[in-house]
Order: sequence, then C-alpha cells, then structure tokens
Amino acid sequence: MSVRIRLARGGRKKKPFYRVVAAHVESKRDGRYLDILGTYDPLKDPAEFVVDQKKLGYWLGQGAEPTDTVRSLIKKTGALSAGTPA
Repeated sequence: MSVRIRLARGGRKKKPFYRVVAAHVESKRDGRYLDILGTYDPLKDPAEFVVDQKKLGYWLGQGAEPTDTVRSLIKKTGALSAGTPA
C-alpha cells in the first residue's frame, strides 16, 4: 500500500483552497483519500498551513511519503516535532 501525503484542491476558480490528505498513490488529485490531515490557504497573508500533528506523525510512521510541496510546507512552518523525520 503506497500512500502519499498531498494537497487536494478545493475552492473555486482563481480562489484555491487545499486540504492536506493521505491518499493512495494511484488516486486522482481530488479523488478518494484515506484521511484529512489539515488545510492550506495560500491566499491569506501570510499563507495559512494548519495540520494535525498526531495524524501527520501517524501516517509518516506508517510509511506515507509527503509530496515535495507538502514536505516544504512542513519544513517551512515547523509542523513536525523535533523527533519525527520529514
């Protein structure tokens, strides 16, 4: 079971809003997901990235791979506690 932690787009045209989700690698960008981990709103100033650290730690512990974008958001905001690898 290959799982990715990635962004699923929502909102409307020219007004993006993203959910941070854990989903199978084969599923579509906005398709089925296993769990919602948080949200990302790039239109706020500064951009708002909110993630549930317990859920994120659980999925990373299960072997889920974050996408490059999610990995950079996690590092930028310091969403992971010191002991969890990104």
